[in-house]
Formats: sequence, structure tokens, C-alpha cells
Amino acid sequence: MRSSSSELLLDQQEGLRQRKIKELAQQAKKTRASGQSCRERTLFYSTSVLAVIAMSAGSSLLFLVPLYVDPAISTLVSNFVTEPVTCVTTRRDELIGLANCSWSSCREGCTSDAYQCTHIYVSYNDSSSAPNQTDNAILLVNIKGCGYPPRVLCANFTEAYGNEGTEFPCYHSRENRTVVLTHYDRDEQVAIIIHYFAVPFVITLATSVALCVMHCDCRCHVAAHHKRSRRPRLHHDLSDGSISTGVDLHYTISHHSDLMAVPPV
Repeated sequence: MRSSSSELLLDQQEGLRQRKIKELAQQAKKTRASGQSCRERTLFYSTSVLAVIAMSAGSSLLFLVPLYVDPAISTLVSNFVTEPVTCVTTRRDELIGLANCSWSSCREGCTSDAYQCTHIYVSYNDSSSAPNQTDNAILLVNIKGCGYPPRVLCANFTEAYGNEGTEFPCYHSRENRTVVLTHYDRDEQVAIIIHYFAVPFVITLATSVALCVMHCDCRCHVAAHHKRSRRPRLHHDLSDGSISTGVDLHYTISHHSDLMAVPPV
């Protein structure tokens, strides 16, 4: 009778436990399916947008740095005067040959070697501190002496400044008085560095960090590892309605009592 009662109680508890497990599993499956689908879609589109922005900003640096940022930095380092002086064109040479064209007053294109070049020489008198005449200074369209249309048009530049005796305002370098520009604006050079380097670099860095945070687990696992390393405690609390623990314990006690009640053969 005791064994039959134990088996009956075990069957009832087992059936109740199975029903509750199925209900909880179905409810968790529905919640997980709806939540994960929305989260996965958001993660996918966010990753795609951030990846495109990061690649675009990073690739733009490869072109902007040599074409705009490097000349702007070189211009600032050369420390040109902020107030123009009067320059007079003294000579213009049209040269041919790679050995004669190590520099040019104006050249359209900055990557290829120049086999034909124009050298324009000027003289100026800087009387800002004391009268100081400088002859045979080289005139450049910019600090590199080259550029790309429509910003740099060498035909117009040579026509405007290449005729002997032409007077025009110019800016000379304090570091090298033989280098002269026709235009200089310090704020413009600083704006080029900010817009063409600082902004793309910050965007690339921010999007890369965002992608790392979204797809890399950067949390500290010290507490979790310490928790796993602790030995589990054997604690059976039957007052919280635990079905499986109570049933297993009840079945063990009943089975042990039945074995004790059987007389030896």
C-alpha cells in the first residue's frame, strides 16, 4: 500500500511538473521569438549603417590627407606673414627636362613627374621691422607648387604673375624668405585640417568603437568566474513549491522504507 501510494503520488507530481514545464517553455518560446526578431533586425541595420559610415570616413582619409591636409600643415609650419607685401616679377623661365623641373611655380597634378615646368622669380621689400630687400624669391601657387583644376589653373596663374615687371601683393615665409605665395589665409588652412582630417577621423573612431561595443563582450567576468568556482550548496527547500526536489526526496525515503520492511529471505 505504501509503495502504491508513493507511485501514485509520483505519477501525479510528474504529470503536474510536465504540464508546467510545457507551459513555461511555450511562453518563453513566444517571448524569445518576438523579442529576438526585433532585436536582431535592429542590430543588423545598425551594424550595416555604422559599417558603411566607418568605411566611407576611413577611405576618405586616404585621399584627403595627401591632397589637402598635408599641404595645409606644411603651409602653417612655414609661418607665412599675415600682412601682404608688394612683389615684382623679375624673371620667368620655361624649362624642359626632369633634371630642370625639380620644382615648378605652378603645375596641374601632384603625383606624376614634371618634364615641363615654369619658374617665376620675384623680388620684394619687407619693411615691417626694417627695410629688407629680397631678390630671386620663387613664386608658388601654393606651398607644394601644384594642384588640381578648377582650384589651380596654371595658364591663368602664369598669365597673371609671369610677366616681367608685374606688381602684386604676396606673402613670404618667415622660415624661408625665398618662398612666396600669392594667397595666404591662416584660418582657411586651419579649417581645411579640421574639415578634412579631424571630422572624418572622429567619425571613423566613433563608429568603430560603436561596432566593437555592439559585437564584442567587453564586460568583466571576474565575478561570474568566482561564482562558478564556488562549490554548490545542497539545499532542498520544500516550502517554495519545488516539485522535482520534493518528489525525488519523497520517493527516496519511501523506497528506502519499503526495502527495510521486506524480511530477509
